[in-house]
Amino acid sequence: MSLNDRSIEAGYRADPLNSQSLHADAYVKPEWYDHELQTLLSRTWRWVCHGEKLREPGSYATATIADMPIVIARAGDQLKAFYNVCKHRAHQLVDGEGTARTLVCPYHAWTYDLDGSLVAARHTNHLPEFDIKEVCLDEIRVEEFGGFVFVNLDPTAAPLAEQAGDLGQEIAHWAPDVDQLTFAHRLSYDIKSNWKNVVDNFLECYHCHVAHKDFVSLVDMDTYQVTTHGIYSSHMAEAGKTENTAYDVSGATVTDHAVWWLWPTTCMMRYPGRGNFIILNIIPVGPDHTLETYDFFLETADPNDAELESMKYLDEVLQVEDIDIVESVQRGMRTPAFTQGRIVTDPNGSGLSEHALHHFHGLVLDAYQSEFAAGSPRLAGQIGSKLG
Repeated sequence: MSLNDRSIEAGYRADPLNSQSLHADAYVKPEWYDHELQTLLSRTWRWVCHGEKLREPGSYATATIADMPIVIARAGDQLKAFYNVCKHRAHQLVDGEGTARTLVCPYHAWTYDLDGSLVAARHTNHLPEFDIKEVCLDEIRVEEFGGFVFVNLDPTAAPLAEQAGDLGQEIAHWAPDVDQLTFAHRLSYDIKSNWKNVVDNFLECYHCHVAHKDFVSLVDMDTYQVTTHGIYSSHMAEAGKTENTAYDVSGATVTDHAVWWLWPTTCMMRYPGRGNFIILNIIPVGPDHTLETYDFFLETADPNDAELESMKYLDEVLQVEDIDIVESVQRGMRTPAFTQGRIVTDPNGSGLSEHALHHFHGLVLDAYQSEFAAGSPRLAGQIGSKLG
């Protein structure tokens, strides 16, 4: 199958009640992953950090987006983002995070202001036709949204706030304290599966009663509702009313389970307990290799006993269950026994429905359109039913 072979779309239907899942080739063929790096992962808004990390003038943070090194810095009252690459010999400028007045390349000490302009270049005054005022770092798009910092390598991309519709208002409604929360803990995982399998698993709770028996005691699955929107989906439920086997929520001030997935790789969660927000950042690194980070933002940097218990549950139970699932699915997709499977859809949009997964698959196919020789792209808002 070549990248301009539209059989990758075979089986997918706009109606989730009558659709197959995304073709297995999209999960196992290296050429599709390479294409995603160029046309999907580098042209969408990707999460970097909580806004608190870049509030102070001079603060900076680094990340890798679609295999590209980037740096974000607070230059006065402006947030700036650049390729983390020196314009002299392409060395990476800075690592990690911190506070600095300038960005100094560790190779030859070329020095950049936080606005990206070159302010010093050793032993260059005698060079003809060289003016440091004409040199600056390559800037990329950066935006603060929902209390967090996102970047986009596509200079023509519409603002995230514009693309995301009502998501900002939903976060503000369900997590009005998100700006005041502080980083408390990170969990990291290395997964032998394609990143889209990780997203697929996150987007449906059809498997929860079977695979996550503790989780379904934490939330009231009868209230679980999934709604798809243009580039995100929301997954809402009330906390369970009886004692659960996941972790203690007896003193909870947050009594709802509010979850959002934002295209393509950001998952945001507000779990029952004290004021909290959790970011699951899905990091594609190869056709069958994905990294994950779970960042916990809490009322205080030191988790209380209940929060430590919830982190232990997520790390030692829920994540173990989910990683086993997606790695098994990846192995199955590499066999001749699987090409596509039927999407299971509940027209009422319940937690037993896979329509959010179908919605994601439509967005993936939209992103693939640039390789197709014919046909017009679908509009994201028309893909998948808005159920619930």
